[in-house]
Amino acid sequence: MDLVEQYFKRSKEIIGDRTQDEIRYDNEVLRWLRKGKNIRKSILKANEKYPNEALQAGQYTLDDVAEHYDYLMKHEEIIKRFAK
Repeated sequence: MDLVEQYFKRSKEIIGDRTQDEIRYDNEVLRWLRKGKNIRKSILKANEKYPNEALQAGQYTLDDVAEHYDYLMKHEEIIKRFAK
């Protein structure tokens, strides 16, 4: 297995299987993060737009959520580089 295959296998383990609604929610959080909002504000904005996918208070720690979205943002950058 080459490095690229290893990366994609590991990223799938980290991200997991996502529904289209979960992907939309994640993309909304990332959109606000890219606009310079902090993780708390980004989540609140995504919760307003996608209330059915909203993260529940106390479900995760803010640090865990921030790490997840930091990983997703870096993952998107890597995918864009592969696409070139």
